[in-house]
Amino acid sequence: MKIKKGDKVMVITGKDKGVTGTVVKALPKTEQVVVEGVNIKKKNVRAQQGGGIIDITTPIHVSNVMILDPKTKKPSRIGKKKVGDAYVRVAVKSNQEI
Repeated sequence: MKIKKGDKVMVITGKDKGVTGTVVKALPKTEQVVVEGVNIKKKNVRAQQGGGIIDITTPIHVSNVMILDPKTKKPSRIGKKKVGDAYVRVAVKSNQEI
């Protein structure tokens, strides 16, 4: 999975299309990410735990988000580039390191 915790992403499909946010949590086994302020659901909490209705952020599939290019602030695909002995992630549009 190419998207990691802390990346700035934009939602490209679904009810939150066009919304940008930071990845709070990456779930590689299910190929999902939790993005701050995206895919918010209501949850009823029992009275013993404080009670009431709270908003929770639920995961979305990684294919529904694209990373934001650090130079142009637009969505871009992710590529790899070898620097020394290590590979780094780069934005395909501007060839900038992520």
